[in-house]
Order: sequence, then C-alpha cells, then structure tokens
Amino acid sequence: MPDEAVTSSLAAKIEWLIQNRWPADSSPPKNNVEAAAAISEATREDLSSTTVWKLRTGRADNPQLKTLKALSAFFGVPIGYFGDDEDAEATADRVAASSLVGESGLNREALRALVELSDGGRQLVADFIISAARLERGRRAEDL
Repeated sequence: MPDEAVTSSLAAKIEWLIQNRWPADSSPPKNNVEAAAAISEATREDLSSTTVWKLRTGRADNPQLKTLKALSAFFGVPIGYFGDDEDAEATADRVAASSLVGESGLNREALRALVELSDGGRQLVADFIISAARLERGRRAEDL
C-alpha cells in the first residue's frame, strides 16, 4: 500500500517523487538547488531552487503547467499524478512493485510461488508485509 502522503497534498506528492523516483543514473539532490538544476538540465525547462522549495514545502500549490510538465517528464509520471489521487497511488504502487525485484528484493522463484498461492495465502503474505513495514517504521521513528 502506498504511503498516505502520496495521496494528500501537492507538496507531499513532489517530495515522494524526489525520495522515490529520482533517476538512478543521477545522484540524489542534497538540496533544492541541486534538485532544480538536475530537473532543469534534463528537461530544458528553467526551474529555480525557490520554485522547488515552495513546491516541496507547500508554499506554492498551483504551479504553472510548464513546471508540472517538466516534473512529469523528469520523474516519468503522468501529469495527472499531480492532481489525481488515483494516478498518484498507481505510480506509487508501480515503484513499490519494481523495488521488490533486485539484489535485496524477491527473486523470481519467490515471485512465482507468490502467484501460485491461494487468495488466502496471498492475503496472509500481504498481512505479514504490512505488519513488518509498520514495525520498521516504528524502529526508524525510535532512531530519530
């Protein structure tokens, strides 16, 4: 299940993209200046660090269409992601699913076994995953 922040404000959606959809071939930004520069360079749309800061903090919630197009192109999401909760949730689901496979994720054998489970078995696995995620979030919160 995607993070609740994905379906709330525009600021939360943009922050989620920066945290979860930053291009793998580019190092994550350390600040809004780096984020704006990377997006501007990739999309050829002039985006200031102030604009990125305002969007990330919710101080601006009605950006220009050209800004949304640049963000959409950079992060590879449909432009509807920024306004429609269903698109935002579907995007978060795709990212979560793609992160399941890989070095630290599930292997093909585990994925095949999951598909072969009954509905009850898949529900049991889903419940376990949700419980484990809650436990992890609790641990991270304690570390802060």
